[in-house]
Amino acid sequence: MLTAIKGIYENGRIILDETPPVQERTEVVVTFLENIQETKRNRRGGSMAGEVWMANDFNAPLEDLSDYM
Repeated sequence: MLTAIKGIYENGRIILDETPPVQERTEVVVTFLENIQETKRNRRGGSMAGEVWMANDFNAPLEDLSDYM
């Protein structure tokens, strides 16, 4: 069974946000994510302005699916 539980690593300790669903000794793998606060601070708002567009018929039914409608 694979289970992912979010937590925080601080001062040499890992503090989990919830109780794991196991009671006995279990092997684990810890993956460290990049510092979210640093990532948000380095973003520049509006940097993709004018780069993203959506077709006018985006919500129109697809012909390929007409047999199922």
